Amino acid sequence: MNAPDHKDLHKGLLAQDPMPFVDDYLPALLGQAADLIQGEFHRVVREHGFTVSEWRVLATLADGEALTTGRLAEVSLTKGPTATRLLDRMVARGQVERLPDTADRRITRIRITPEGRLTVSTLIALAREHESRVLAPFGLDQAEALKATLRGLIEQRRQAG
Repeated sequence: MNAPDHKDLHKGLLAQDPMPFVDDYLPALLGQAADLIQGEFHRVVREHGFTVSEWRVLATLADGEALTTGRLAEVSLTKGPTATRLLDRMVARGQVERLPDTADRRITRIRITPEGRLTVSTLIALAREHESRVLAPFGLDQAEALKATLRGLIEQRRQAG
């Protein structure tokens, strides 16, 4: 059986019970959910003396992998010039370090330092607790399915360019 093309999917969506556009529009739903969930946790981040951008950078680097500045900015949702200034401050505080790329000297990689990992460890534990509370009403299987769907959507859209 062939998968329906986007025109058939669109017709099917329009044939459903009418509801306000933004209540059934994926980007609006994703945005609202992200804003609500992140907003709850961002209050915790600020209470611990971090900016949201600092939290995102440290959380992105927490596993120890050194990322290019561009990839770090993409994953942490930080704009280029802002990322550079932010990283300058974080390097000065000893939370991250800049490393030359072994294959291409024009590329700089960013890696979390032991001090940065220690600094963010409490927030990561709090983030995991927050995530558990948010997802608990849906059960483990539905929560994992949601995450898998979102990872698939992200990958698919990245490949689409």
